Amino acid sequence: MQKCPSLISMMTQLIASPSISCSQAEWDQSNEGVITLLASWLSELGFRCEMLPLPNQPNKFNLVATLGDGDGGLVLSGHTDTVPYDQGKWQSDPFTLEERDNKLFGLGSCDMKGFFAIVIDTVSKMDLQNLRQPLIILATADEESSMAGARALAEQGTLKARYALIGEPTKLTPIHAHKGIMMERIRVTGQSGHSSNPALGNNALDAMHDVMGELMNYRKTLRARFNDANFVIDYPTMNFGCLHGGDNPNRICGRCEIDFDVRALPGMSNQSLMDEISKLLPAIEAKTGTHIQINSLFPDVPSFSTPINSDIIRACEKLTSKQAETVAFATEGPFLNQMGMQTLILGPGSIDQAHQPNEFMALDQIRPMAHIIESLIGYYCLEESKPLQSLSQTSIFQPSIPQTKGDLL
Repeated sequence: MQKCPSLISMMTQLIASPSISCSQAEWDQSNEGVITLLASWLSELGFRCEMLPLPNQPNKFNLVATLGDGDGGLVLSGHTDTVPYDQGKWQSDPFTLEERDNKLFGLGSCDMKGFFAIVIDTVSKMDLQNLRQPLIILATADEESSMAGARALAEQGTLKARYALIGEPTKLTPIHAHKGIMMERIRVTGQSGHSSNPALGNNALDAMHDVMGELMNYRKTLRARFNDANFVIDYPTMNFGCLHGGDNPNRICGRCEIDFDVRALPGMSNQSLMDEISKLLPAIEAKTGTHIQINSLFPDVPSFSTPINSDIIRACEKLTSKQAETVAFATEGPFLNQMGMQTLILGPGSIDQAHQPNEFMALDQIRPMAHIIESLIGYYCLEESKPLQSLSQTSIFQPSIPQTKGDLL
């Protein structure tokens, strides 16, 4: 393999290339800089790199980098975008990698540009001349907003592989399932008027009271109907996130909106939930004489579940000496599963640091993740697979191995 920049150099350059995705246009940015960096390093290592613009978004790209041939093999996947950052709340520049207290700080350090640096650094040190199955590095766009990158790949259906690991931050714990999410807005339109005479208008807030009552009753029925003991919150949830209506106390409220999310368990259908919620509204509309609409704020994300006895789940349980778990946050996992892959979520860093000021990747997460990547490539892609060896059986955690930034240069 050709020599790449050091892990720290790659991580520094990736974080220095802003790639925020956001539903608010003033924050939203292209990810082309990050994709170009990844493609340049992977091309030097012999990967065939395809930069794929998203439909209707020519400034957003997916990258599919392939080494070897065939329809099987392993995908190592991550997203190239980050969330916006809180100005004034960072102790350092979000776009400058900085080491403090055995941690690497920067926007995207754990979620999830650091994962790409670990992958490429690991691959560059391996002998991959005799692949029996292909190795694919997948880098997607807009995971943090619409998941448009993964959706486009699933719709195109051109990515062929048998196994996939998504390196979202899980503290190196295998994740085999997560809930889906749908974000909806209900708008009630009445008639404004002078508050001194209720007959002069039709109060949208009054009608919204009925809407919220129906939604709360429906939420109770969901909890009674569906349960999955694999989750800490073992029932589907509905959260009322924000409520906006009216403009002044002395005016009848002419319009009111509520935004809410629903997180469904694996096996539940987001479309069925949407249909059931929609059926609650016409009776309120007729009763109150208002106009009620429901619309999705974003395309929904299906729930994700890979059977616990799947080969890649069992392999990563052995590698980490940890049982596979579930999480509440959503990932691109369901879209990779739709393409026929056995997919799991496993990566360095903690979701607790993601989306926060002073996001960081702990240095002691890097070498264990590299061991997992090397082992999976050997197991699924190399001509002579190495036996899987758990982290506890390796020297990864021995004090003789330094865990400093300088050691990774």
